[in-house]
Amino acid sequence: MAKILVVEDNKDMQFLLSNILKSEGYETLVAGDGKKALKETKRWSPDLVLLDIRLPDMDGMAVLEEIKKLNDDLIIIMLTAYGDIKGAVQAMKLGAFEYITKPFDNDELLIAIKRALQTQYLSREVHSLRRRLGEKNASDLIVELTGEGQRMKQILKQIDIVSPTNMTVVLQGESGTGKELVAQLIHNKSQRSDKAFVAIDCGAIPESLVESELFGYEKGAFTGADALKEGKFEQANGGTLFLDEITNLPDSAQAKLLRILQEKKFQHLGGKRDIKVDVRIIAASNVDLPDALKAGAFRSDLFHRLNEFPVVLPALRERKTDIPFLASRFLEEAKKEFNKDIKGFSPEAMKTLLDYHWPGNVRELKNTVRRAALLTDSDKITGACLALDAITEPHSDADSLSENIDVMAELRRGVSLHEIAQKKMDNVEKDIIRQALALAGGNKSKAAKMLKTDRMTLYARLKKYGIE
Repeated sequence: MAKILVVEDNKDMQFLLSNILKSEGYETLVAGDGKKALKETKRWSPDLVLLDIRLPDMDGMAVLEEIKKLNDDLIIIMLTAYGDIKGAVQAMKLGAFEYITKPFDNDELLIAIKRALQTQYLSREVHSLRRRLGEKNASDLIVELTGEGQRMKQILKQIDIVSPTNMTVVLQGESGTGKELVAQLIHNKSQRSDKAFVAIDCGAIPESLVESELFGYEKGAFTGADALKEGKFEQANGGTLFLDEITNLPDSAQAKLLRILQEKKFQHLGGKRDIKVDVRIIAASNVDLPDALKAGAFRSDLFHRLNEFPVVLPALRERKTDIPFLASRFLEEAKKEFNKDIKGFSPEAMKTLLDYHWPGNVRELKNTVRRAALLTDSDKITGACLALDAITEPHSDADSLSENIDVMAELRRGVSLHEIAQKKMDNVEKDIIRQALALAGGNKSKAAKMLKTDRMTLYARLKKYGIE
């Protein structure tokens, strides 16, 4: 039966409550003051607390808050006299389940206790279900992170080791290698799996908005702040915050992040109140963080604070033995999606998959197989369906990436001089942006600095030219 801690200083009331609860089969323990109540909560781990609002050494509200700090899931029913009802309502706001007024009806008290314990039971069932669903989702995520090769098997072993801990993890690897999948898998296998997993791409947010997105803001903090807004840290409280492309964080946000990691608290923009958070950080970067340190693009103190458990994800071209397995699994998914009966890949198609350099890594492989499954009208995926033969090897930094414009053909079509010149200029600009991205290792913020432009202008150009 459930264990109930009775916190009451009146001896007669202690006796009465103990007899009522024991007659219903509950295991009961009595504490006559607040300090003993906190001590027994730690030692005895009750399922429910009956807490008098007036105690000799501590205010019942203070005891309530301290108990909630020890175990936020513990159910507390407040016991109050008629004159304390206003305070009891305040206690409800602080997390009390219900309040019972003195003198109380025995049946009323027992019904409230049963309802509270049933709520606790259902809550635990929900947590258990979420954990089981998390484990199921984890097995689905593993599909994209496994294969026949040893590299990924070693990484999955690392994930199993670090997931149950609260260590901060730094994931490094090219775009498309599965960094967010690994972050989600670590969360799903952790003790935080029933809490939120919040992901944010630090490279996709304008610098002026990064801090408000991460830390939130108070109403009136700046022009347009019409209401209080929670940041990503509050949304992830108790769970995991995944910071993708972390090298794109501006210096001010890096400094605040370091402070949060050290102190586990922060303030909204425009706020003065400290907000305590318990968040596990998983950071990711598609550029080498030590190189970013040397270039002065990332704080060394933040790097050393984050880098408790580094994981480097290999490019798909470095794990080609995994391609047949991954391609087959992606094909199974595509068959269900498009309701097609496809037997597999032709030998020619599989050779094409193995010979291709996969600059987009696993993400590109998945998209390629999905597209091929949609296009094929036979029971086999052929090389023609993959359409990878039209994609050339990546150019070196010295190569020209500009498309040729046939001026004579354009003139015959009646295209104006201005339009031809604009196409030429667009191709030159596209070429320069691609080479800047290559020199920056794919880091858009670094590329923008090289080009002496802001990130939003660069993003607009990337969208215009279809550059990934």
